[in-house]
Amino acid sequence: MKEIDAKGLACPKPVVLAKKAITSNQEVLIIVDNQTAASNLTKLGKKMGAEVSVVEESETEFRVMFKKTKSTDSENADSESETSGAKIYLIPSDTMGDGERELGQILIKGFISTIKELDPLPEKIIFLNSGVKLATKEDIIFYLKELEEQGVEILLCGTCVDYYELQEEVGVGDISNMFEIADNLNRGDVVTI
Repeated sequence: MKEIDAKGLACPKPVVLAKKAITSNQEVLIIVDNQTAASNLTKLGKKMGAEVSVVEESETEFRVMFKKTKSTDSENADSESETSGAKIYLIPSDTMGDGERELGQILIKGFISTIKELDPLPEKIIFLNSGVKLATKEDIIFYLKELEEQGVEILLCGTCVDYYELQEEVGVGDISNMFEIADNLNRGDVVTI
């Protein structure tokens, strides 16, 4: 079994280390020091088709165990090919444009409320920096939930959510990590809003 101490490492380093280790080892134990990192590792394990469990949890340490299954490599290859070329919207701000803030807030709400009318819909919407604040606003959450129901994946930068201390306020989407975000942007047709 491979053991990796990733305590104190910033996102996405624990995920990157885990991905490399899972690829070349049958069992991997990753130790991290926060819940967000443990959640990101769990998500990675599921995406890669590995059995994953948090085997120990305390205030300062989370031990996440990965066990490779026979289908791990083939499922990972299938999931990677699925996202290739997909339309992805990247929203790095809680406003649209560089003009007056109030106008930018009106524009971003109008844009998000209009996405559901598009054909085809984007596969994913990724929120970074102050863009994650949009997942806490009731008048925006309504539209984002509609998009999720129609199959659009909503991803929020976990580092950004933590930075703005919005963990308890997020009302829609999945908390992600920079590795997953970079991987999606690398595979898709990205439109930055």
